[in-house]
Amino acid sequence: MHQNDRSVSDHQTKLARLHENIAEVIYGKDEVIRLALTTLLAGGHLLIEDAPGLGKTILARAIAKSIDSRFQRIQFTPDLLPSDVTGVSVYRPHDQSFEFVPGPVFTEVLLADEINRTSPRTQSSLLEAMEERQVSVEGSARPLPPLFFVIATQNPIELEGTYPLPEAQLDRFLMRVPLGYPTPEEEVRVLQAQVHEHPLESLGSVLTNQDIVELQRAAREVEVAPELHEYIVALVAATRTSPDVRLGVSPRGSLALMRAAQAYEFLQGGSYLTPDSVKKVARPVLEHRLILDSHREYTGASRGAILDGILEKVSVPVQPSAVSPSLGPPPRGGRSFGDGAFGDRSFE
Repeated sequence: MHQNDRSVSDHQTKLARLHENIAEVIYGKDEVIRLALTTLLAGGHLLIEDAPGLGKTILARAIAKSIDSRFQRIQFTPDLLPSDVTGVSVYRPHDQSFEFVPGPVFTEVLLADEINRTSPRTQSSLLEAMEERQVSVEGSARPLPPLFFVIATQNPIELEGTYPLPEAQLDRFLMRVPLGYPTPEEEVRVLQAQVHEHPLESLGSVLTNQDIVELQRAAREVEVAPELHEYIVALVAATRTSPDVRLGVSPRGSLALMRAAQAYEFLQGGSYLTPDSVKKVARPVLEHRLILDSHREYTGASRGAILDGILEKVSVPVQPSAVSPSLGPPPRGGRSFGDGAFGDRSFE
């Protein structure tokens, strides 16, 4: 077997192991797990939003426990201060000096639980960390580790005691993913699995910190043809000209869509980007970045429906550019963009 083929096979084995480990405690949510791992591979941050009690925190903890990395959890409450997140300098009387005590943000996997239950001031303490992988405290910029993954959970903003995340904060999340209610069969499995103890308690790690960093680098190697760059920009541009949208997706959103699509394609074993992967991640990447026209918002317009309409209207690239010699033949049987290559996976 060619060395590159062995490397690809090794990557897919590791990813399958990680997915299976998380699925040990999250039943019937394979696509949610897939999107969460896509976010991790793309080097982004994940916002899990849904009603209380559906397993948001369990999913976040399962991902964290599956990776042999430093893990911290912050329970966001109305009285939480920014320094409780970033850290604070403490006076040492024995030598009359100040020593910086790092906050929980100095970790590799951070669970920001119920992030919309704290004030906007405290929410904003994560902005620099999520975007620049550093924290500025008292005039000094302190770097975060190469692997820094924020998994935030939030309850729907219409529930009492919540603060809607501002647009700048939402834009820092690569994806926003809902969980949804389980089916009756899945809920029975939940009850059966927790008769004696929660399965999360016995969940172990299956990958190391270095494994994740290597997989993130490999995901960036997925080739993106010029037509796919143009397709991504066309989708984003359509959000800016839609009469239903007051503020469309920014160029940061374009980059987020490309990175997420590369990671999703890599997760499927592909070596270059396809329109199918772009469509698969478009809603979780773009939906939370849209600000609707106020009239349309109050008449029941849905961000998801608007994006579905855009995905239907924007033309899909028909034929890829010539593939670089280093890539070899196109993946999945050498089919092109226009000959039904993606009929085996839905665009939902």
